[in-house]
Amino acid sequence: MTAFVGTSGWQYASWRGDFYPKGLRQRDELDYLAARVNSIELNGSFYALQRPDSYRRWHDATSDEFVFALKGGRYLTHMLRLRDTDQAMANFFASGVLLLGDKLGPVLWQLPESLEFDADTLERFCASLPATAREAAHIARGHDSKVRHPYVPRVRNDRRVLHAIEPRHPSFGDADVAKIVRSHGVALVLADSAGTFPVFDEQTADFVYARLHGPEKLYAGGYDRRRLRTWARRCRDQADAGRTHRDLYVYFDNDSDGRAPYDALAMAELLGAPSPNDSR
Repeated sequence: MTAFVGTSGWQYASWRGDFYPKGLRQRDELDYLAARVNSIELNGSFYALQRPDSYRRWHDATSDEFVFALKGGRYLTHMLRLRDTDQAMANFFASGVLLLGDKLGPVLWQLPESLEFDADTLERFCASLPATAREAAHIARGHDSKVRHPYVPRVRNDRRVLHAIEPRHPSFGDADVAKIVRSHGVALVLADSAGTFPVFDEQTADFVYARLHGPEKLYAGGYDRRRLRTWARRCRDQADAGRTHRDLYVYFDNDSDGRAPYDALAMAELLGAPSPNDSR
């Protein structure tokens, strides 16, 4: 098992003068964090299509072994609600995503809490997800004018593209959910949301994806050592289920009080995540 542990994003005012030293330039914050954790979840891509030069800059600012998880666009999940997503999917992958190259980790699809489980909708959406970089590039060729600076590479060295889905409606506890996502190799996210949303603790892919949003209040507070050990054990149990060692991706989203980076560092130690300094 290889553990990739980090935070959801890195640009937060509450981190400045605390986790980030006073006077650190905002443009240096990614470099500072990426020197201490081996992965970060990119969340700007959730709110809007990013530009190729941004993906190129993020790629170049990190070490060779660094991995970015990438949050899929809310236009597909929250507005289209997983239906008729072909055009939006093409635009998403044409926006520069593949410039991350070997540093592209799982793509996270976070669902709105109001979205109920529908088997046909989930099946069609999972079937539409590209399983490789070559498939993603093929999909990207269908982009429209909403992508102002498209990047559609000719993929020579193909590689897998992983996907994880984070439902938030209780109806996703239906046994058919795990069957559907498992058939497409999509990971069902293990999430701690301070009791706000249900926990889906089902291993469905050959990797594990966990998101920790806060122990007692959503996006706030910090995890003490006892809670961190509990979640480390829970994540490791999924990664080692069936005597199969799966890569593990863990991201802290309790950013409002500035605790996320500290908790990520502590979790990385518990899980034995490789240090970014080892590859610099």
